[in-house]
Amino acid sequence: MTDVSPAEQNPHLWTVILAGGVGSRFWPVSTPRRPKQLLPLASDTPLIRETVERITPLVPQERLRILTGAHLAEPILGTLPELGPGNLFLEPRAAGTAPVLAWAAAEIERRDPDAVMVSLHADHVIHPPQAFRALIARAAELASGHRRLFTIGAPPTRPETGYGYIRIGQPLEALEGDAHPEPGNAVAQFVEKPKREVAEEYLASGVYLWNTGLFVWRVADLLDGLERQAPEFRELIPILREGGTEEFFRLAPTISIDEALLERSDRVGVVRATFQWDDVGAWDSVLRTRPADAAGNVLLGDAHAVDTRGSVLYADDGPVVAFGVEDLVVVRTAGVTFVADRARSPDLKHLLEQLPESLRTLG
Repeated sequence: MTDVSPAEQNPHLWTVILAGGVGSRFWPVSTPRRPKQLLPLASDTPLIRETVERITPLVPQERLRILTGAHLAEPILGTLPELGPGNLFLEPRAAGTAPVLAWAAAEIERRDPDAVMVSLHADHVIHPPQAFRALIARAAELASGHRRLFTIGAPPTRPETGYGYIRIGQPLEALEGDAHPEPGNAVAQFVEKPKREVAEEYLASGVYLWNTGLFVWRVADLLDGLERQAPEFRELIPILREGGTEEFFRLAPTISIDEALLERSDRVGVVRATFQWDDVGAWDSVLRTRPADAAGNVLLGDAHAVDTRGSVLYADDGPVVAFGVEDLVVVRTAGVTFVADRARSPDLKHLLEQLPESLRTLG
């Protein structure tokens, strides 16, 4: 049994899943050949499978596309054997979320001009899935009714400095004949990752939400918005809509959808998440998404902790034993042992810049 019957499904609702990243903050387990979305980091199930299974009761597989690079096509289909090559949109080159989402929107528009596109990330942790699907369905109604680009904002639960924030604007007018308790709000401002004291103010204010990067919009509204309000894409969207994918990617800048359009547009709405959300961004996030022992340790694989507190131990290449330490990340994989202060785990990109390529590209 699912919570959405086939009769209740919106026949114009499509899903795209962004799955092209490397996940370098989970090095050495996550590598270009085996990125974090293919790993069971939040549970015993790979992150990308959790993402697909979370949305398919609402949007069937035939209207689901995974956006990734050609080098990941085989491992993704190996992780999701129920899907086929037709479920993949293989990026001609990595160019940021604005070009790839515009391309996906144009491809879907050719198949379904009335399509509403849900954009998800392959590496988020969301509970409970029923609440997630209900809110996505609501955001799709609002996107169609208001002709706005909608983002999902998560109420902050801590003064997080690693996320962007959204300042909530005025409530939107209710759609005609609609008595739903979630009317949506205009977005007053997108805010970059703040310093801790600013994040504490945001948490206390009640008017800021975390920017989850989960989006819902009509494909036509996204493409029209980029053509009108993003100078970088003004000449490129017509090329894309006419099928000139190769030329589009040759000319398109590398830029995020937030920077290209959402931060410039006055047609962006937000709905407040009714589910728990976490961006599994670095090793320290495992302590929020995996069960911990009585001392606050998360032990994955053949890992053992004695007189140890607040640490993440990951072992898939022989045992890991920690004794008398606190707040560490210890990883053993692929012949590499990695040890770090847990608080430094979000800074792994800086570490990788200092390492030889042979270590950066394990896998």
